[in-house]
Amino acid sequence: MKKFLLLFFLAASAVSLQAQGLKGLLKKVTGDSALRPIVSATKSNALSNDEIINGLKEALQVGADNGTKKLSAVDGFFKDAAIKILMPEEAKKVEQKLRTVGLGKQVDNAILSMNRAAENAAQSAAPIFLNAIKGMSIQDGISILKGGDFAATNFLKTKTLAQLTDAFRPVIEQSLQKVNATKYWNTLFSTYNTFSREKVNPDLSAYVTEKALAGIFYQVGQEEQKIRKDPMARTTDLLKKVFAK
Repeated sequence: MKKFLLLFFLAASAVSLQAQGLKGLLKKVTGDSALRPIVSATKSNALSNDEIINGLKEALQVGADNGTKKLSAVDGFFKDAAIKILMPEEAKKVEQKLRTVGLGKQVDNAILSMNRAAENAAQSAAPIFLNAIKGMSIQDGISILKGGDFAATNFLKTKTLAQLTDAFRPVIEQSLQKVNATKYWNTLFSTYNTFSREKVNPDLSAYVTEKALAGIFYQVGQEEQKIRKDPMARTTDLLKKVFAK
């Protein structure tokens, strides 16, 4: 009897060991094969640092190019109510008085010429933007990707505003002379100053430079919004991949 029980115990143990071995083998096989697609899928869907940086550089370049091209065209500033350059605040009273004495046409010419100067200067922004975009770091890219709706535009503004101001000022001055803005401006204020005790002579070049740059960054911001929010504006596979995330 004891011999029979011993043989039964040994047989049961062998069956149990075989079952455990088969179970472990099955677990190993199914576990490995199930894990591979998950890891592979995770890696394939993840964005690398290079993809992030290159995608954002591409987005910035598209936005900057589209923005500057639009504003450097005829009426790019003048017919856009959001960025049209009007008389500076300190000259508003001058404008009103000049219109009341029949000099409205001269005022209109001065306003048109300021916008023409801004349009003429806008094209000089593109190479400065491009240099800033080329110098984008990985940290810059991650901050832009995780930032607000205007993070890319703000990055460009931070990196280029001082350089753009220095570059724009002489171009604006030349443009103002080219479109006779200086003549219209001097005519307006020399006329006004002949019959007013309050003499006005604001810096026209500085004013137009400031407004022109504000208009450019506004337009670049609008282009950024398109890429962030409108899938149709993502014109390349890389833009689609980066901003879909």
